[in-house]
Amino acid sequence: MAKRKAVVSTHECVACGCCMKVCPKDAITIPKGIFATVNKDLCVGCGICVKECPASIITLEEIEQ
Repeated sequence: MAKRKAVVSTHECVACGCCMKVCPKDAITIPKGIFATVNKDLCVGCGICVKECPASIITLEEIEQ
């Protein structure tokens, strides 16, 4: 069964923090202020971060389990 998880295009991310602020599961962090990363164990694939990202560089991808 596949689940959706958020994926950040790290080479395009500017670490603005918009995605991190809206994540209901605190699955997104910005270590060292460089780019956002998603904790796949915490991400529930809701897509809120995808809609909120001003650069449109976050996608939801199907992850096989």
